[in-house]
Amino acid sequence: MKKMISQATIDRLPLYFRTLRLLEDEKISIVSSEELGRRLDITPEQIRKDLATFGQFGRKGIGYDVHDLKEKLANILGLHNRWRLAIVGVGHLGGALANYVNFASLGFSVVALFDNNPKIIGTQVNGIKINAASQMKRIFASKEVDIGVITVPASEAQAVADLLVDAGVKGIWNFAPTKLNVPLIIPLINEDLSIGLSALSYYMTQE
Repeated sequence: MKKMISQATIDRLPLYFRTLRLLEDEKISIVSSEELGRRLDITPEQIRKDLATFGQFGRKGIGYDVHDLKEKLANILGLHNRWRLAIVGVGHLGGALANYVNFASLGFSVVALFDNNPKIIGTQVNGIKINAASQMKRIFASKEVDIGVITVPASEAQAVADLLVDAGVKGIWNFAPTKLNVPLIIPLINEDLSIGLSALSYYMTQE
């Protein structure tokens, strides 16, 4: 039986991993929970509690070995799996994601692109050919795609999600501002850019 981990703890793990990567770039080999907390504005107690959920890390009075903890978190996050992504919708956002250079350093690679615009089908972005969405199932099998990235308008998103499920996708990263219905066995992460901007607008309005 899998241990139940709170969503809040899971959401903080990538923050810890990112900070440890930055510390490693700064040639820092040991870090305390206090220093991690200072950089992330999270209490040291919360950091220790989150990490203790997954095992014993660090040494009391010394701190955490930056490289060791980074690698262990990468393993917990599954970043060593080398996930293969397919982007559906190669407009401005889809094209930007296809060119995002940091995917590789995180263990992700974009291996397929899809769109229904006949003007761009057959062209390439970052050396990857754009295929018609109707070819998705065949290409997923040959490219062994794990994750589908949806960057189409909200009105088209559910149809794209259905195609991804039928093609055998293992997880979906959705940028369309709409609720999707997918089988419970398929993890779904929604990224609504308008929510972040609206929240920023609220805080600026209160000044």
